[in-house]
Amino acid sequence: MLPPDVSRAAADETGAGARPERPPPHRPGFDPSAPAGMPHPDDSARGEAFRAMDRMRQALGAQATGGISPASLALAMFDWWIHLQSAPGKQLELVDKACRKAVRLATHVAAASADPATPPCIEPLPGDYRFRADGWRQPPFSWWSQAFLLQQQWWHNATHGVPGVAPHHEDVVSFAARQLLDMVSPSNMPLANPEIIERTVQARGTNFVQGYWNWLEDLGRLATGRPPVGTEEFVPGRSVAVTPGRVVLRNHLIEVIQYAPATGAVQAEPILIVPAWIMKYYILDLSPQNSLVRYLVERGHTVFCISWRNPTAADRDFGMDDYRRMGVMAALEAVGAIVPGARIHAAGYCLGGTLLAIAAAAMARAGDDRLASVTLLAAQTDFSEPGELALFIDHSQMHMLESMMWKRGYLSADQMAGAFQLLRTNDLVWSRLVHDYFMGGRTPMIDLMAWNADSTRMPYRMHAEYLQRLYLDNELAAGQFMVDGRPAALQNIRVPMFAVGTERDHVAPWRSVYKILQLADTDVTFVLTSGGHNAGIVSEPGRAGRRFRIAHKAAADLNVGPDEWAEAATVKDGSWWEDWTAWLDRHSAADRVPPPGMGAPDRGYPPLEEAPGSYVQQR
Repeated sequence: MLPPDVSRAAADETGAGARPERPPPHRPGFDPSAPAGMPHPDDSARGEAFRAMDRMRQALGAQATGGISPASLALAMFDWWIHLQSAPGKQLELVDKACRKAVRLATHVAAASADPATPPCIEPLPGDYRFRADGWRQPPFSWWSQAFLLQQQWWHNATHGVPGVAPHHEDVVSFAARQLLDMVSPSNMPLANPEIIERTVQARGTNFVQGYWNWLEDLGRLATGRPPVGTEEFVPGRSVAVTPGRVVLRNHLIEVIQYAPATGAVQAEPILIVPAWIMKYYILDLSPQNSLVRYLVERGHTVFCISWRNPTAADRDFGMDDYRRMGVMAALEAVGAIVPGARIHAAGYCLGGTLLAIAAAAMARAGDDRLASVTLLAAQTDFSEPGELALFIDHSQMHMLESMMWKRGYLSADQMAGAFQLLRTNDLVWSRLVHDYFMGGRTPMIDLMAWNADSTRMPYRMHAEYLQRLYLDNELAAGQFMVDGRPAALQNIRVPMFAVGTERDHVAPWRSVYKILQLADTDVTFVLTSGGHNAGIVSEPGRAGRRFRIAHKAAADLNVGPDEWAEAATVKDGSWWEDWTAWLDRHSAADRVPPPGMGAPDRGYPPLEEAPGSYVQQR
């Protein structure tokens, strides 16, 4: 949230509708000519000082809690507990389930004691690979894993379906219970994990020695602010982000990179890519074999991409509209000057897609027809069902986040990384503990993991506005997000749209991304691809095991729900990139043209340094 407005602080102090308390006539600083009930500036200043004390207290507390609001967690736990205590039917149901699960476990233990090949009585959830090794099928390890999975299932029942509990509080309690259970999983215990025991026997215990040195190395890097082991092999401009190009625009927030053509003729309409500012842009220009930018250039597209500045405390007052004006709109001006007369295919990824949707809606409202199409990659426009990230976003949590950002001027990369790790502790925390510290190995570094460690900061005002206006108030979907004093209504967008959701997205769940079909009054092609928020987008042709669903909805077609859409959509193997480029071709001019020059020096956009530019190197 923004710092409290003076008038709002005054209204809160007096109380809406309350009789204003006039100060005594001889109080220092009192202005007798001021209208009754109007606060004196000194009162507002003092009120702001009091608010500053509150923020400082929250910011200091956040250092001890990792940015998690204890009040938010306590409220959720109390809501769940008090309603569970007043629900005798739910209590009896849980007792019944506990008894039946105990019988299932005892029956399994007895059968497995006689025949180790006895099938398990419960299987892990899809995506849970902790107990996939053959050793977990043998007693006593099978008993422990089965007991853990049954207990995990019971706690899921205990934290869901308690009558009267607020849905958000239910999600928070369930998440907290899951975190505690994952912490004590037998897969994390050296004496209870058959894989660790087997490795210890083979290595004669040296795996723990190597794991100890791995831990010391990681601890040292964390303490000194250095990136994880192996990331030094993936440096932008050397091994990643190597598609040739030049920076053609630099302002305080962005660099715009124009990529060199790879074909003799190109599509007349250029492509502008708007990545998220929470990440470095080269997620879309990783290694040459999985670079979306290179893929587009090699197929005859003129590609421009925004590279966001890594903000500091001095940038604390940059807001959402600054990112729209100095980001998307400034980039469109540059592309329009370099490729004059051509309409532009705009593509936005994650937060960049949300910002692009806002910009496109505002442009449509103003009659600006420079866009040929809009593509949204794992980008939300309706935040009513934002997924597990919403666990960290409520009014109490917002107060703590705001206080942290108010103190520093930005949200730091380590604070964001911690939240994302909590969403996937099995994959990002506990599996690494077992592999690197107990088994003594090292998880091989790949380009996507190295990029993920190269995180950025977000300015105080921008991120507070983003969370308040979009996550909490859902202004964009409600048509209440104001740009230049007018609502940026998605229904005003008339250019064709292409939207991509990913099946295992913890950041932008695909059912939330899908809502663009219900918000936009235009033709929308929607793709649901395998993979997660990053790997589902970086899904180059030729990668084994990739698949996606695709369907087109005309503006006049009836809306259907996401599950009904998924059943009716066409299923394809391979990469969605190929279908997207074919879609772009269908919405472009038939004839190709000579490539434009690099930059437009005569229009104020001279080519500057070579790609990837300087902003991507900022730490």
